[in-house]
Amino acid sequence: MAGGQSLVYRGQREALNELNVEEAAEKSKAETPLTDRLRGSLRCSGPRLKNCVLGFFPVLSWLPRYSFRDCALGDLISGLSVGIMHLPQGMAYALLAAVPPVFGLYSSFYPVLVYFLLGTSRHISVGSYAVMSVMIGGVTERLAPDSNFPLWSNETNGSVMVDVLSRDAERVRIAAAVTFLSGLFQILLGLVQFGFVATYLSEPLVRGYTTAVAIHVIVSQLKYTLGISPKRHSGPLSLVWTVVEVCYLLPETNIGTLVVSAVSIMTLIAMKQINTLFPKLPVRIPAELLAVIIATVATWQLSLDSKYNVEVVGKIPSGLQPPDLPAVSLFRLVVGDAFALSVVGYSIAISMGQIFAVKYGYQVDSNQELLALGFSNLVGGMFHCFAVSCSMSRSLVQESTGGKTQLAGAVSALVILVILLKAGELFQQLPKAMLAAVIFVNLHGMLRQFTDIPTLWRTNRVDMLVWVVTLISTILLNADLGLAAAVAFCLLTVIFRTQLPQYSILGQVQGTDIYKPVEEYKQVRQVPGVVIFRSSATLYFANTAMYAEALAEKSGIVVSKILSLKKKDEEAKLKRAKEAAGNGLELKGQSESEDKSQVIEEDGPPDSTLPHTIILDLSPVNFLDTAGVKCLTTIQKDYGKVGVEVLLSGCQNCVIESLERCGFFGEKVTKEQLFPSVHDAVLHRQLTVTSATRERSQTETQ
Repeated sequence: MAGGQSLVYRGQREALNELNVEEAAEKSKAETPLTDRLRGSLRCSGPRLKNCVLGFFPVLSWLPRYSFRDCALGDLISGLSVGIMHLPQGMAYALLAAVPPVFGLYSSFYPVLVYFLLGTSRHISVGSYAVMSVMIGGVTERLAPDSNFPLWSNETNGSVMVDVLSRDAERVRIAAAVTFLSGLFQILLGLVQFGFVATYLSEPLVRGYTTAVAIHVIVSQLKYTLGISPKRHSGPLSLVWTVVEVCYLLPETNIGTLVVSAVSIMTLIAMKQINTLFPKLPVRIPAELLAVIIATVATWQLSLDSKYNVEVVGKIPSGLQPPDLPAVSLFRLVVGDAFALSVVGYSIAISMGQIFAVKYGYQVDSNQELLALGFSNLVGGMFHCFAVSCSMSRSLVQESTGGKTQLAGAVSALVILVILLKAGELFQQLPKAMLAAVIFVNLHGMLRQFTDIPTLWRTNRVDMLVWVVTLISTILLNADLGLAAAVAFCLLTVIFRTQLPQYSILGQVQGTDIYKPVEEYKQVRQVPGVVIFRSSATLYFANTAMYAEALAEKSGIVVSKILSLKKKDEEAKLKRAKEAAGNGLELKGQSESEDKSQVIEEDGPPDSTLPHTIILDLSPVNFLDTAGVKCLTTIQKDYGKVGVEVLLSGCQNCVIESLERCGFFGEKVTKEQLFPSVHDAVLHRQLTVTSATRERSQTETQ
């Protein structure tokens, strides 16, 4: 009913079974041989080669059609704005990755250029990202801890400090190796069209995971904010032990560093708040860049590093480094971390890319995105970068400042190139506390995701449980093990949902071909003599036993009980016959009366009360394994023993094919017992029962 009017649906056709449908629709049984399919997939032609090249290099398809009039100004302003953000964020996230700040700038240059050539999203900003950086930092600090690089003193013959240069060089090697390997994983997944791998990371899982990683990031940056030096902890509960040690070292806080941190955070928040309150400003205030410049100049003028021991970035070499293949010997040590990075990085990028694609009406190729990120990390690994993904804050700036194509990313990369070649050394006096402040302020969006909990509690409590378990497991087990535990738990919830489906008995909405659960609708009535049974989940090995038990419970037909009744009745009759032969007719009649009353009292109603048909609605079933087919076969046989016919309805083609392959059909069970809908099955059975009743009446009359 809409606007006072109703749509009337009328249709008239014969009740069909599966054989009728196949004949009417002329089902095709011809299949293309595997050799022909392989030959066709390997055949090369001019148009196919062109599509392959354009598909692998999307820039060749959109750049020749680039509209300078419509897009150039927006892409230029957007690229400059994002490039300015890359400077402080790249150096800040390098601290998370436990490598020198300049390598954060490298990670904001090489991968961005590669994505410009291969990426299909027009709005996401690829580069350093907090989640990826903290995962890299966990690997580098685990494999190259400070304790492995003592700097020996000739006077005391003991270690008095850490050999920072050697340690940083080794950590850069490890970061490059894990980045290269994660890129290789992404390329392999993209080549086998495995873009759906990110679907195993549900939105509640990703949001809970990023929130937990944000907490890891905040704790890891407290040492720069407070100016203390806690020990490095690894493994489960490392975050807890780090928090405990930070609390223990609070009395040793460097007041100068703490003041720099507080002023930096307040300055960043104030400038970002201005951007939020005045969205129509002609140019957004580059909050991070201004704060970095102010902090650098203040440290240089006030000598904060020498007078107050405020730790600064230090030497930033100018220029670019030559490419170098990562150490293959490290691959076996980081293979698990690399795979986790490849999946997490891709899932974050494709999620953000799809949001913008839906908003602006274009397509994002999930498999091409895998290849684009894979080659970005592969090339980045050869140029001493760490793994990259899509940054939410930079992507929003790229969109809001007018960016319309991937050219904005190329412009931002050129901004970083200028900084690397000329301006890098100007930021050597930048306090690390300032970079920690940039991280803190940019993480507020992730921390606001805690509001998901009350929302999910109202909408879907299973998703809320996934969110909370992901948060707790990632906090307690670290980023890599926490992700694995979260994915395992998420898959378990799917299994539990299929093992605990909703079982219903369906009834007919009077005068229609619509069938609904009788316990949920008041104006729904069961078809006399027919039980229509539906499960809300698919039928497979994990829930076949529960399916059969629910059918017996809902229908009220316990086959074993009925067969036991029949067996006892036959035994009683045999016993009465023997007693009658020996004791005479009087004893026979008395025994018959007593035994009959006893059987009825113990075993319930007689067979005449049973329905004549059970219809299994299999429309929710999207696949059948051998256990599921065996369950249906057993149901057919068992209920047939007590005179109840079992019909199937709503089977999808893949289900019918599974039934055929597993030998479900035979002499007793044919496709004439399969129906395209519940209503077809009901009409067929009603006609069959009516015909049988008419024939029986005619026979009795004769």
